[in-house]
Amino acid sequence: MASVLNISAYLFTRIDDREELRPVLRARAESAGIKGTILLAEEGINLFLAGDPAAVHGFVDDLRGEPRFAALTTRETWSDAQPFGRMLVRLKREIIRMDHPAIRPEAGRAPAVAPRTLRRWLDQGHDDAGREVVLLDTRNAFEVDYGTFAGAIDWRIERFTQFPGAVASHRDDLAGKTVVSFCTGGIRCEKAAIHLREEGVDAVQLEGGILGYFEEVGGAHWNGECFVFDEREALTPDLQPRTEGVAS
Repeated sequence: MASVLNISAYLFTRIDDREELRPVLRARAESAGIKGTILLAEEGINLFLAGDPAAVHGFVDDLRGEPRFAALTTRETWSDAQPFGRMLVRLKREIIRMDHPAIRPEAGRAPAVAPRTLRRWLDQGHDDAGREVVLLDTRNAFEVDYGTFAGAIDWRIERFTQFPGAVASHRDDLAGKTVVSFCTGGIRCEKAAIHLREEGVDAVQLEGGILGYFEEVGGAHWNGECFVFDEREALTPDLQPRTEGVAS
């Protein structure tokens, strides 16, 4: 049975002491034998960590002990081996770069749709108001190539900073529809949904991203795998590492 706990998590919350927090978090993780990456920006925190389950849970619990991180939620998967080679804590301008300074997710989230609700919408072919549902993949093109929702829009962006320009080019195509933005764990699609709504698009984000959808409803309406940024490379809809030799 897989024994290494992998977590991904993010939270938009104001962090004014990134420089001081960086060595504290790194020392705490290393003392617990945890490896992975933590990104710190003024707008929030983004985590990809793996290690002994008790150690990882303890690290997250300690982090949540600070009021500014109390709302942090995690997505958990398992592996047979440690997928990270070392522990890194990096300072970034944004925890997910969009180069759109007007976006402030910590000031208020876009509406979200739960995975089970999205599956029901896809099963019935429309949302609860009878409107057409459009799935918008906000990930980079190479990630989409591993797998995506059936019929999802893919603008073939190479980096997330291209997303605002793509919205400007395709905004009229989304008019009058319920647009569900999605990504791996929720961070990109949260920023994306806020920007879409600022541009007049009726957009919601998929709560918990693709991994949250897999966890709650499996692979319904999904084709392929989901790329992840560690040595596992990709996960199947049952949250298992990809089979060796499967083409991407």
